Amino acid sequence: MSAHEGQQAQVASWFAPQATNYVTSTVHSQGPDLDQLATALARVAPASVLDIGTGGGHAAYLAAAHARSVVACDLLPEMLRVVEAEAARRGITNLTTAQAPAEKLPFADASFDAVITRFSAHHWSDLRAGIEEAARVCRPGGTGIFMDAASPFGSPFGSLGDAAMDTFLQTIELLRDPSHARDYTEAEWRAALTDAGFHVTSVIWRKLRLDFPSWIARIGTPPLHAQAILALQKGASEAVRKHFGLESDGSFLLDTIAIETTR
Repeated sequence: MSAHEGQQAQVASWFAPQATNYVTSTVHSQGPDLDQLATALARVAPASVLDIGTGGGHAAYLAAAHARSVVACDLLPEMLRVVEAEAARRGITNLTTAQAPAEKLPFADASFDAVITRFSAHHWSDLRAGIEEAARVCRPGGTGIFMDAASPFGSPFGSLGDAAMDTFLQTIELLRDPSHARDYTEAEWRAALTDAGFHVTSVIWRKLRLDFPSWIARIGTPPLHAQAILALQKGASEAVRKHFGLESDGSFLLDTIAIETTR
């Protein structure tokens, strides 16, 4: 099994049993980043949209209101089944699904006017390969919108403790979900997007509060791992505690990034 296949197998083993949780998740179904996405799609009025790593489908449902057709793509058939059911429940008729990893999309070059992804890239086995595929299937002049959790290293929220904060974040993410690959820095995003042929037009950073009990329940974090996360939080430096807004029950603030681009 290759490294890519191993990472994809990890994602499948952790997310397939929890697919429904991501449709009902409050964190995933609302937020200012979705408002930003709606505004951007309304502005460009794309005929066709691809949502890579659709998860619970919330970006795809929103995109369906601004495009003639939307394809919700995900690695997991279990995710796609719940997305299809939810789209039908909402009366969305211009949304279809496709099963594929971000790094190998089953679409022709320049197939879509807009390519979007939200809270997915930190699970990809290869960020650059996924972005290169996004660029390939996005028509020249089209729109790419990339939203995800992000490393605080070099962020506007960062400080002299950036390295420690990055290590802390990646560690608790991995303990919570062993299929986690990496929350990338803005510099890593910019380099990958630029090299793939995207022009960055906007970068917006936000803080997202994560309620600890629902955060671990959503993915089914083992109790021992949850205890380890809480122990790491308890022993964190004052700088880390302040940056992540650590609360007594384990809830915290996650740095997120939303990058708008043109192809």
